[in-house]
Amino acid sequence: MVYDVVIVGAGFSAIASVCNLIELLPASFSVAVVGDDPGFGRGTAYRTELYLHRLNVPAGRMSLFADRPDAFVDWLAEHKRPVGAGDFASRQDYGLYVRDSLAGLLRRKPRCRVDFIKAKATGCLGRYNAALGFLFDNGNEIAGRNIVLCLGVGSAKLPIDLSGLPALGASHVVDNPWRLSWLGRVASEDSVCILGSGLTMIDQVLALHAHGFKGHIDVISRRGLAPLSHARAPKPPAELDVATLPTRLSELMGTLRRESRCADDWRSIMDSLRPQTQTLWQRLPLSERSRFLRHALPWWNIHRHRVAPDVFERFEEITRSGQIALHAGYLLNVEAGDRLTLCYRARGRRDVLSIQTDWIVNCTGMERAGMAHSPLLRAMQHQGLIEADPLGLGIIVDPRSRIPKTSENGVSIYAVGALTAGQFWEITAVPDLRVQARKVAEAIAKRRWAKSGQDDG
Repeated sequence: MVYDVVIVGAGFSAIASVCNLIELLPASFSVAVVGDDPGFGRGTAYRTELYLHRLNVPAGRMSLFADRPDAFVDWLAEHKRPVGAGDFASRQDYGLYVRDSLAGLLRRKPRCRVDFIKAKATGCLGRYNAALGFLFDNGNEIAGRNIVLCLGVGSAKLPIDLSGLPALGASHVVDNPWRLSWLGRVASEDSVCILGSGLTMIDQVLALHAHGFKGHIDVISRRGLAPLSHARAPKPPAELDVATLPTRLSELMGTLRRESRCADDWRSIMDSLRPQTQTLWQRLPLSERSRFLRHALPWWNIHRHRVAPDVFERFEEITRSGQIALHAGYLLNVEAGDRLTLCYRARGRRDVLSIQTDWIVNCTGMERAGMAHSPLLRAMQHQGLIEADPLGLGIIVDPRSRIPKTSENGVSIYAVGALTAGQFWEITAVPDLRVQARKVAEAIAKRRWAKSGQDDG
């Protein structure tokens, strides 16, 4: 079948795209949503069932729709959740809100046709007229006149290859901590070594505590930096115009440090950058973007991606108790005996240190967007439909999220979410994704080909 729109993906970007398309497209249109994730639309983060796992953005900024900023807060009130606009709701509640929002739109009459296809798109087919075909892993195929790629990223791999570990040792390596069943296998007095010190690490430390864990936790990351906290009573954002900021990274960082020292709270500087980050990123030359990724990214992450105040306070309490030790260094190898032994080179030192532990947990975060994980993206690249971003941040798109290279028959291909990080940088949080999804849906709705065969681009 040939659809007017094919959305490829099953995470938040896909659900935001389909919700906006339902609102904008007439009943004569057809939309296919292709994905093999059983938790469609909720993704890894919003499927968690642990109440301690909170959003990192206040509820008042988490509406699925940019033009209805109170939608999530209203949903919380309707469902008797005592969470205000400035509070940090649970991720589980947010996943339920997203599910309910989609369900409500699907009940709307009349609306465009929406088919959900549980399959993995593995390749492209060029035999359709004015449409791009997709081949699925089950042998079926469909085609679309407009394509929206919502293929996000998965968890980052461990920093070294542990495939040589014996079976018993390998069974104590948790490659994906979001499968919370691993917590039930950890004894309360075991020791745990977490690789990575970002948001995922904090989530898993709290999850361990919720399961009664009393053992020691070592945390290793390259710089030993942990996320900082949101303010309980945030100051208004500072007045900072990114158009006046220098575009050489060293000068830019120096300016931001000076502004932070002069501000009542450094968070007001970060908050002033928040709505302008995409503009600032696009002003930076490619060489300066590369320097940012090499040298400044860890510091950006801990200041930009902050945690809820009560979550931070709980983590700090556990840290002060001595139960957690944070190490800065580079993992070299892991050996298995009665326990697992991790050898690492401490940052700024030449000697090799070691840690003995019962469990290794991969909390290195999310991988950078790319094509290696997706057979479909590799096939599209081979056919010249897409190009890799030069910094390894997904694929090349224009400022409208449209892929410059289109097929010869005029199919429009868009991307939403992490794949567009090279163009937008800040494009993984809900406040950014909902705007991008809306703009892409509007661009598709404006095309005149539906009835006349014309295309206004």
